[in-house]
Amino acid sequence: MHNEGWDLSSNDYLGLAGSAELRDEFMQAMASGAAMGSGGSRLLRGNHRAHTRLEEEAADLFGAEASLYFSSGFLANAAVFSTLPQRGDIVVYDTLIHASVHDGMRLSRAESAGAAHNDVAAFEDEIVQWRRRGGTGRPWLAVESLYSMDGDAAPLDDLAALADRHDGIVVIDEAHATGVLGPQGRGLGAHLEGRPNVISLHTCGKALGLMGALLCAPRVLIDFLVNRCRPFIYTTSPSPLMAEAVRLALLRILSDEDIGRERRDELRRRVGRVGAALTKKCGFEPTGTHIQPIVVGRDARALELAEGLQKRGFDIRAIRPPTVPEGTARLRMSLTLNTPEGALLEFVDALAEEQELMRS
Repeated sequence: MHNEGWDLSSNDYLGLAGSAELRDEFMQAMASGAAMGSGGSRLLRGNHRAHTRLEEEAADLFGAEASLYFSSGFLANAAVFSTLPQRGDIVVYDTLIHASVHDGMRLSRAESAGAAHNDVAAFEDEIVQWRRRGGTGRPWLAVESLYSMDGDAAPLDDLAALADRHDGIVVIDEAHATGVLGPQGRGLGAHLEGRPNVISLHTCGKALGLMGALLCAPRVLIDFLVNRCRPFIYTTSPSPLMAEAVRLALLRILSDEDIGRERRDELRRRVGRVGAALTKKCGFEPTGTHIQPIVVGRDARALELAEGLQKRGFDIRAIRPPTVPEGTARLRMSLTLNTPEGALLEFVDALAEEQELMRS
């Protein structure tokens, strides 16, 4: 399906992907002489100064000991969970965690167990039961800071405290928060960065408008990944040109400069206004974030509703199992600065009308 109509489905939350600001950063990166291709894996000829400079500055910016740049968030998650948890460990994951975490766990030697969404007690129960069965290793807690299909935030402080109590490590996927939420857009777990038992993942291809992902962690874990992680060792490294563009953009977006602050403030205003309209006209409880699920239940109903809204000029898609649990097919409304506020409010009116048509 082509991209047609007002954007209500992308992850380009700040409207930066096609912006003049990022084009300027990319042109500056080209002028610096950064190569378009890397020429090999990072442990061979493919390790460029653009990669290491980005990783050093990103670690400082996010407050971590070290960082590692991957070509995508999917690859970074798969790398972490296939490499760091060891035989005898357990990964306890939120049942709504990203698919990439599941793929990483399938390649891991560690056990895994799902915990009910955002239920800290359920996470602890899984750890306690594992210990009773003879588990002697380390628990790893896998969560998203902001969930991609539900738009709700994880109880990160409680999960960090749980990791402290059980000698565990919490892995926070900030994919849908980086650039938008937290101090200066540094994510909902920004205050936990730099702790010895916290790993965070910041994707660069969503709100930041570019490409790749930065994994922030204690240096000992980053060093372990560099030497033992097959998805890192045996793949051609990311474009040095893109790495340089990301480095230049990070300092402007994740700061109080206009490119980041004004866009975050404007998106926040739209979230509030659209949320109020959804409640008044459609009866939906707003999430208070830039991700708003419109849960309709049956797959066919979600497809019908999406089609009706697409015909009205709104690019919104139906999300069905297995991406979401059975019986919770939905439209995923993504608020971005690519769509004017007026068009967002027109969408709410159109949604209310389509709901009424489906009931008649």
